[in-house]
Amino acid sequence: MTLPSKMSALIQCHDGYASGGDRDMPKDLTGLVELAEVPLPEVGPGQALVKVARAAVNPSDLMFVAGLYGQPRVKGAPAGFEGVGEVVAGDTPLLGQRVSFFGSGSGTWAEYALTDAKQMIPLRPDLKDEDAAGLIVNPMTAMAMFGIARKDGAESFLFTAGGSQLGKFMIGLGKDHGLAPIPVVRRAEQVEDLRALGAAEVLVTSQDDFKEKAAEVIKARGPRVLLDAVADQISADLFFAMPKGARWITYGRLATKPPVLREMGQFIFMDKRIEGFWLSQWMREAGVEKLGKAVTDVQARFATGAWSTDISATLPLNEALETSAQALAVKDAKLLIAP
Repeated sequence: MTLPSKMSALIQCHDGYASGGDRDMPKDLTGLVELAEVPLPEVGPGQALVKVARAAVNPSDLMFVAGLYGQPRVKGAPAGFEGVGEVVAGDTPLLGQRVSFFGSGSGTWAEYALTDAKQMIPLRPDLKDEDAAGLIVNPMTAMAMFGIARKDGAESFLFTAGGSQLGKFMIGLGKDHGLAPIPVVRRAEQVEDLRALGAAEVLVTSQDDFKEKAAEVIKARGPRVLLDAVADQISADLFFAMPKGARWITYGRLATKPPVLREMGQFIFMDKRIEGFWLSQWMREAGVEKLGKAVTDVQARFATGAWSTDISATLPLNEALETSAQALAVKDAKLLIAP
């Protein structure tokens, strides 16, 4: 296969981290990335080159290009954490195959992207590109964190951003495995849909009786794991209302103002813990057998219809800057980029 010397990509406009205090997640890509023609990435040892078919735009992507993520930006480098495409170069037996992958050194919002050859996921033929483009960040996080909740032994678990794509995945897992999922959401109009998916209870933070309702549900259900994408004062208050041995596991920071921890004695006398979860580290440490099972289970859930990806829009690479705001305004759905 003859490869071009250059490609189109959405490249990062800034280096490092954002400065100037608390900032919100961006509502579009303007000023954060720009469309450019750049040299085709050179494949190094242990790498593969993928011709991108679809790339996901996740909240973590938006936080990253805005300089609010836990890793620094690289000005001029293509953005985008994950995608799906065909392997076109590299020392790998997967040449010519369709894979889901993480961008490594050269992101997925581009016609071609580099990835770690050992971390590519070969795909079932019955898996749609729309699902495969976001196969790793949300589904694998849901699978890994649900495993933590299930191992805890309680009959229920709490999680914030409950109406998100990841939240819906965890509702499905809880329903299918007999572990009552309790999503926390901001909007009352989300309740009916989440109950239809299998939520045992839905806590709505915007309702006047939220604190009383949360206390009732926690007392009745006894959840000991809080899976948290927000890390705000509501998350902290929920955690301190939870029973002895509770774990607050944060995997995101959608809130820009940190919470106040008002009940420090609970860490001493109630054996409570605050932990972090980072998917990349979990994947490195999980081991071949555990990771392989998770990948197989994730693909099976999509292929059988147990999970599906809600898509707000699929935008051509050369139109993403101009039209991203409208697509990102759609709640609880994923934006895809198609080079």
